[in-house]
Amino acid sequence: MGQRIAIGGMAIESSTFSPHRTGAADFTVVRGEALVARYDALPAHVDWVPLVYARALPGGAVERGFYDEIKTELLDRLRAALPVDGVFLDIHGAMTVAGMTDAEADLADAIRGVVGSECLISASMDPHGNMSRRLVTALDLATSHRMSPHEDAALTKRRAIANLVACLDGGIRPLRAWIRVPVLLPGERASTRDEPAKGLYGRLPSIEERDGIIDAAVWIGYAWADEPRCGAAVVVTGTDASAIVREARALAQAYWDARADFDFSTASGDAEACIETGLSRRDRPFFISDSGDNPTAGGAGDVAYMLGRLLAAPRLASGQATAIWASCVDPDGVARCVTAGLGGQVDLRIGGAFGSPGSVPLHGRVRHIRATDPVGGDIAVVASGGVRAILTTRRKPYHAIADFTELGLDPATHDLTVVKAGYLVPELFDAAKGWVIALTPGAVDQHIVRLPYRWLDRPIFPLDPDLRAPDLTPALISR
Repeated sequence: MGQRIAIGGMAIESSTFSPHRTGAADFTVVRGEALVARYDALPAHVDWVPLVYARALPGGAVERGFYDEIKTELLDRLRAALPVDGVFLDIHGAMTVAGMTDAEADLADAIRGVVGSECLISASMDPHGNMSRRLVTALDLATSHRMSPHEDAALTKRRAIANLVACLDGGIRPLRAWIRVPVLLPGERASTRDEPAKGLYGRLPSIEERDGIIDAAVWIGYAWADEPRCGAAVVVTGTDASAIVREARALAQAYWDARADFDFSTASGDAEACIETGLSRRDRPFFISDSGDNPTAGGAGDVAYMLGRLLAAPRLASGQATAIWASCVDPDGVARCVTAGLGGQVDLRIGGAFGSPGSVPLHGRVRHIRATDPVGGDIAVVASGGVRAILTTRRKPYHAIADFTELGLDPATHDLTVVKAGYLVPELFDAAKGWVIALTPGAVDQHIVRLPYRWLDRPIFPLDPDLRAPDLTPALISR
């Protein structure tokens, strides 16, 4: 065999504003051949050494004990595998660990301490991660997705691996040009379906084709963690110092210049306005993103604010119009539905299972029960007036039409389908005949100026809208 490359990592995005805590039960952990099998088209001339990889649905901060457990296992396996020529580090970039800041940099630093300075480390990341100076210094190569929603996630991992293998085969020691751009945006304001993100990310393939450049990447950053590192960043990697600095500066300037142009992919407004908009439309399905408690962005999944607004809408309360609401974590509520049985009447109070503020009374009939859903656990549907509220025992995103139809619900035959989401994932986006984003409260509030940041590195746009033009001179980093 040729080069020896170890594979491992830990991936989650974590809202520090969420009362939820992410622990061992929330993570899927893979090792051995199952870990290697996660990646397609691995070069055959490389000896791939699996370490450990842990991944979880976005949520609250990770429990420190579980992080330390995975970190220790990864480092122990890495020491046992030495010598290695490279490490492929599979991370998200927005993991918060309770009591820590910049957890990915902590992990990368620890790996660097084991393998030394000669080994190359390449990371694949989500653009909603945070590329701090500490993290980029610990790495040799880094890249991120170029599509939001992230339809190119597998391509990103393939690119990170290919760049690592090419550098090892060619004896290349990459340089990095890094710059933090003082802009903090929710990812929903930077979808690559729309400008300016579409054009900005569209520039990246042509940049990396230029002489002396290996990769170009832009990070939006993660808006719902209160850490100094959160914000946008640009990294251009290559062998020509002047070229990577020039391209990094140009990308950073383009991002800064466009900061006020980033916006949602569709109309947005408060809950009541979005409900009225949807009910006024004829074509179905009509989707409303209940954005503030989106579990795939780190929301706790236990906020019932939007349910209260739906139940208060006269046409929905009377049953003249219908709406699906997906969903809310409420194990006690689900248990009471199971006890009542199909068709049984329940009087529940929904919301706050993890500690999010507020609850909503829900009086209705049990319409459907699904046991042991692989993600949501036990699930119940309660009908109240024209509202069908989905309750789960575990946090679950609703990203596919089948998620609804397996509960006896069809978005095409309901006036509104409300999902805890930001931008719609491709299947729902393609199905939608209409869509608006409700700016609801929660741990991933899209209206980020309402969030109580304390530790974020300031000033930063839009929290500080009068921020003067920053110095966008990249730092040149080498090993």
